[in-house]
Amino acid sequence: MPATLPTTPANNLRTPPAIIATIIVVSALASALICYLVYFHAPSDVTGTHLRSLPLLNAILNALSTVALIIGYSFIVNRRLTPHRNAMFLAFFFSSIFLVSYLTNFTLHGETHFNRLNPWWPFYWKLLLSHVLLSILVLPMILITFFLSLTGRFPAHRKLARYTFPIWLYVSVTGVIVYAMQAACR
Repeated sequence: MPATLPTTPANNLRTPPAIIATIIVVSALASALICYLVYFHAPSDVTGTHLRSLPLLNAILNALSTVALIIGYSFIVNRRLTPHRNAMFLAFFFSSIFLVSYLTNFTLHGETHFNRLNPWWPFYWKLLLSHVLLSILVLPMILITFFLSLTGRFPAHRKLARYTFPIWLYVSVTGVIVYAMQAACR
């Protein structure tokens, strides 16, 4: 019989709508900043001489996040709560550092363009589109899932994590694939 968490007052609490609204607003602002950097901001280092390895670093951080997510998932499947929590914090840490590095890269270098004449273009743009749209969706989901866990709302955490985990994993994996495709076509 699977172990269940005891019912505690925190498990029965309703999540304050203001917290959820704040998380969604912060996530929307982060997405708006990325949109601004991609479509309106002129890169400050168009020659690409500063911090040229940021795209590689971003791919490595996405890969590390992927590994931490898979390890965290295996821990929770085996009811190992503390290692699960540690692995998920590690995945969150790698994803957070990725976001800072990603924003820095866009600020310095702007968007990386993929050759539309490349035979992989039809696959690439569909993969990139799904990656971008799901990354916008998953950011508030990750933050809300963490909030639910940190405040002891485990039933709600489990319900949301069922959706957050696969989307977060997909975004992390496709981030590495997008980088690899861009690097291969330079």
